Amino acid sequence: MYDQYYGFSGRPFQLTPDPEFYFESSSHKKAMSYLGYGLNQGEGFIVITGEVGAGKSTLVAHLMEGIDPAALTVAQVVTSALDGEELIHVVAQSFGLDIEGRDKASALGAIEAFLQDEARAGRRCLLIVDECQNLDFTALEELRMLSNFQLGAHPLLQSLLLGQPEFRRTLAHHPDLDQLRQRIIASHHLEALDEDEVEDYINHRLKHVGWDGRPLFEDGLLGALYGATDGIPRRVNQVMNRLLLLGAIEERGAIGTEMLDAVMAEMSADQSRGSRGEASPLSIEPDAAAEVSNQDIDAVPATEVAALLAQRDARTAELEAAITELQAAGGAGPAASQPLADDPELGDALGRIEQRLEEQERSFRHVLTMLIEWLEEDPSREAA
Repeated sequence: MYDQYYGFSGRPFQLTPDPEFYFESSSHKKAMSYLGYGLNQGEGFIVITGEVGAGKSTLVAHLMEGIDPAALTVAQVVTSALDGEELIHVVAQSFGLDIEGRDKASALGAIEAFLQDEARAGRRCLLIVDECQNLDFTALEELRMLSNFQLGAHPLLQSLLLGQPEFRRTLAHHPDLDQLRQRIIASHHLEALDEDEVEDYINHRLKHVGWDGRPLFEDGLLGALYGATDGIPRRVNQVMNRLLLLGAIEERGAIGTEMLDAVMAEMSADQSRGSRGEASPLSIEPDAAAEVSNQDIDAVPATEVAALLAQRDARTAELEAAITELQAAGGAGPAASQPLADDPELGDALGRIEQRLEEQERSFRHVLTMLIEWLEEDPSREAA
């Protein structure tokens, strides 16, 4: 939605890795240097670690764009908690091998034969293993054993291991990983963006989709955004998505810190509900009968959404009518020119009604944000 409102050619802050939006921070530049050096060695292990959302997957996607498939065969594995035998079968599948019998010995034999065939054809093989912090110790040992495959003196497999900071600690301190540590030829930890890089990162992504200065970012916003996200790229994307969506919903030409505060409050409320195991409420008003607190958003039909919005409009009209009546009552008689605030009873009543209108508007905005995000998650929902 917001991309259309602001005239963008696409959505600049998607959460899925996209090499077209690759931004080379100082830490990413170092990582690419280590990757280049490691790949030139053609053996052993390259290790890249970083916090969740630091950009490891985007870095790899960017790397893959520059690789010649005629010279390098690449297999990628995203691990869950695999043990050694499970990992061997997953690696075989990632290289496109169909293992008969499903036993470990057959899988190892098929992998070795495949690697030898690739070497004879003049192609090197690279195995990329993501989320390595989830791997069992036996799985790490199997990865080390795979690195032993050779054709004469020529190593057949090189591995790129990606993981969160705990994987770095495991490699450094596990007493039984000495042999794997000795085969690590390059290692780098991806750092978060600094404050200046966050601004450059946002400008880079926006310009990639044709940003012409609209929306305008008010002074102080990007500094506050850095403080709210700690410079983690995925967090920056999450918050910027919400900010731009809010700007489109409220038809804002400029985005400021008060909007950032509202977005961060909504995101914090979403996380709090999730941590308590509660479903996010699709309520237009806290006491409205149309609250849908126990349904997943996928289950809410369009007719029910329309009914929720209609009820919200009706309730708004009712409250606005009440305000009009209070104003008329406050303006009757000889004291018509006296401000409402001078009548404590009428002033309090008006304040309560205005507060309810503000609460209702916040709830409506939150529901609309959730609906738009849900619709835009899947291209098949575009018609909706």
